[in-house]
Amino acid sequence: MYERPHVSKHLEFPASFTWGSATSSYQIEGAIDADGRVPSIWDTFAATPGNVQDGSSGAEACDHYHRYPEDVALMRELGLQAYRFSIAWPRIISDAKGTVNPAGLDFYDRLVDELLSKGIRPLPTLYHWDLPQYLEDLDGWVNRDTAYRFADYTEAVVGRLGDRIDTWATLNEPFVSANHGYVTGEHAPGRTSMSDGMSASHHLLLAHGLAGQRIRDLAPDADLAIVISFTPVETASDSEDDRIAALHQENLENRWYSDPVGGLGYPQETADFYEWDQSEVHDGDLDIISAPIDLLGINFYSRSIVSANGAEREPFPQNTMGWEIHPPSLGRLLRWLHNRYAFPAMMITENGCPMPDDIRDDERVIDDERVAYIREHLVEVHGAIQDGVPMVGYLVWSMFDNFEWAWGYGPRFGIVEVDYETQKRTPKKSALWFSETIANNGFSVGEA
Repeated sequence: MYERPHVSKHLEFPASFTWGSATSSYQIEGAIDADGRVPSIWDTFAATPGNVQDGSSGAEACDHYHRYPEDVALMRELGLQAYRFSIAWPRIISDAKGTVNPAGLDFYDRLVDELLSKGIRPLPTLYHWDLPQYLEDLDGWVNRDTAYRFADYTEAVVGRLGDRIDTWATLNEPFVSANHGYVTGEHAPGRTSMSDGMSASHHLLLAHGLAGQRIRDLAPDADLAIVISFTPVETASDSEDDRIAALHQENLENRWYSDPVGGLGYPQETADFYEWDQSEVHDGDLDIISAPIDLLGINFYSRSIVSANGAEREPFPQNTMGWEIHPPSLGRLLRWLHNRYAFPAMMITENGCPMPDDIRDDERVIDDERVAYIREHLVEVHGAIQDGVPMVGYLVWSMFDNFEWAWGYGPRFGIVEVDYETQKRTPKKSALWFSETIANNGFSVGEA
């Protein structure tokens, strides 16, 4: 089991530290036919037999679209200071011509106002994987024009909501969009081409840069962010083959997006390894992509042990999706990011775990394993702050049990249980622990 580093009994965070939770549109909203929403690539992907493990989709999910007042009230009850959500592009832009759907914007108007009325800071992300299907029909993120369509969509959203939003995140986890969607095919749109994945990766980053320009123009006082997933890579052995394999995985998963945003360009040795000629990179693109951001959003779940020949190391505990639980990797990651890029501020925008959730006290899930996961990762965040890393907040993933993409409704990440039959919400023990942590702006190490 993970051995906690030596720390003082009570860990207190900076007074300005932000505590909250996160979700995404397709995973919780449901209402896929409501108020002019058009199909996304995830509607199409989930409708294809075999793509989602349990044959489900996000058609209803948590029905957050209709139940958001109840959900926001629960956030207020738990003391959340911020709520990160994503905006569904298919609700906002109806067709490839760029027709704006006012009814789609109305929903996010209502959600933002509801959050603000409860004293909760709205933290919207403009893209969390639900590309409109009409754009995928035009070659999706492989088509450079999609980046420009994203900028137009951004303008429509910021034009409506920008007077009430202090921080905008452009993309969520572009590595997953490009790699899982276009290379491995395990996510929508389900394509399997390395060259398509390379094109998609660049056009996603170009979309970030172009959208950033619109945000700066329309909301000059707002902070600009991008959310990137990081899975630190270690080798299974000291062999040269393992070292080379780990290098390319590290570059592809952890530097491919943060390096260009940080002004370092793409990792050339890995571009060469995958025979990417970078013909998609036009003059001026890297300048657009590397325009300064105000906040780096960091999504962290686990590390990766890489072996060229399948060798294994003794594993740490794992969650129900088979991901290793290794909190020290987060602390090392945060220091590495700060030393490599020196972004002005960083926030944990996702961190959490699916657990069995099979122990109950009356109606409440007693998820001590999830409490331990969150606590030990917060220990690492606190240690990084002590070492001068500019961490400004922590958002637990996820507020609710939800549709977990190709895994369907099996994995449960939520600190709030959702009964999908009745849509009843019940905070788990982890939600109560997190609520107390927020109230105290810290916690005592060693408590269960």
